[in-house]
Amino acid sequence: MSNELRSFLALSYGELEELNLHAKEQRKARTAAHKIQEERLKYLTDEKRIKAVTVLFSDLEGRLHMLDYDKKFLIKSYDNLTFDGSSIRGFTAQRESDLRLGIDWSAFYWGPADVFGNGKVMVFGEVIDKNGSPYSADMRGVLKGFAAEQFKKHGYTLNAANEIEGFLFKGADAERTYHETGKFEYVNTGGYYHSLPGDPLRSFIDTTAEVQRAMGFENEKDHPEVAPSQFEINYGYGEVVAAADQIALYKLICRQVANNMGMTACFLPKPVVGVNGSGMHTNVSIAKDGKNLFWDPAGEEKLSKFGYQFLDRILTHGNDTCLALNASVNAYRRLDPHFEAPNQIKASAVDRGSMVRIPIGNEKSMRVEVRSVGPDANPYLVMLSVFKTGLDGQIAKIKNLRQAERYLPDNIYTALEDFRNSEWVTTLLGEDVKTRYADLKQASADRCPRLLGTIVKAAEVQFHHDVYNQMLWNQF
Repeated sequence: MSNELRSFLALSYGELEELNLHAKEQRKARTAAHKIQEERLKYLTDEKRIKAVTVLFSDLEGRLHMLDYDKKFLIKSYDNLTFDGSSIRGFTAQRESDLRLGIDWSAFYWGPADVFGNGKVMVFGEVIDKNGSPYSADMRGVLKGFAAEQFKKHGYTLNAANEIEGFLFKGADAERTYHETGKFEYVNTGGYYHSLPGDPLRSFIDTTAEVQRAMGFENEKDHPEVAPSQFEINYGYGEVVAAADQIALYKLICRQVANNMGMTACFLPKPVVGVNGSGMHTNVSIAKDGKNLFWDPAGEEKLSKFGYQFLDRILTHGNDTCLALNASVNAYRRLDPHFEAPNQIKASAVDRGSMVRIPIGNEKSMRVEVRSVGPDANPYLVMLSVFKTGLDGQIAKIKNLRQAERYLPDNIYTALEDFRNSEWVTTLLGEDVKTRYADLKQASADRCPRLLGTIVKAAEVQFHHDVYNQMLWNQF
């Protein structure tokens, strides 16, 4: 059918940015949920060019799922949406499969038609149990509840920004066809900050940045990373749930743009042996009444006592939460000290091998950077683990805790053991969700060779193949 016969919504990038920034400001201002719902429903009713609403939610491992609802149906039935939870990894068993899907009207996005199609808008969903309560395995809902509780009890606003690295490879399905090709092909070998205008990597970064800007990300900087064909596209911080939503959207945008260009955006932590892996450095701070509680001009490195206590709790529980922050077999290939990997459970202002870094900051930007996070981790689980641990965890009575000789696990089996044995993780997630998550990771680990090592020799091609073939399960 000719496009001339259709009349579906397709806005300019400038119009998209204006709409998305307005929605972002409403969210930041904590506009009452019923007011935003009323506004969104009126918009959907009045805007005749919208045909469908894409509702997004994540499973327990962080994979992004999307359901398209006809707009007219959604307007009538938004409070009675159901889906089969037994088909979602980590959700309900078959015998108790029905779950409800609520709409978080504040998390509403307009996407470019040339990337996501004409006539569609996007909104994040909330998984609701049969009894009407937030579903315990929906980490987004759990994170949202925790953040709301902190604001209500203490006036805390939890803020985060992520530096998400990835690789761009030749071919639209490079991950799926790896078992046939036996390799990933770089599109660029320039390295850190080096990419000529118009080359494939630069074109991909520029296009992705344009889409992010249109979707209200408020970009900061973008550049090729240290490894060949590696990229990082940075954007501004936000309230923790919105920040986690942006991680999910960032990866979705990158994958879609790359696919449209006949390439693959890959977020495996260590897709290529012998070069730096990809991380998801997680910068966090807490504000109250507009004041950054991590800032103290008289503090060591300008970090406040409150900030250091937050940091100390993260270090104390570094091994407990490692599996939440490094969720795949492949993630432990990245934690190799030969490639600037943050595998030491210590804090430093300068040592990038530390799990936690204290970046240079001012009254507005002072923060703590958790560097040990893999880009294939569940963003909502990462944020919950970091903030709940930093606020409610224990501080170990270890001499010189911030510089002690302690290391993160170098394989997923040790991380699984630490996770299963951790009393803190039970407090963090509850016994049921803790067990579900660990069982999913155990199943993934058991499909891979046990001993990973740090060097893969030419004779070990089959080993290399098995690792990557398995890790495709962890892409989303």
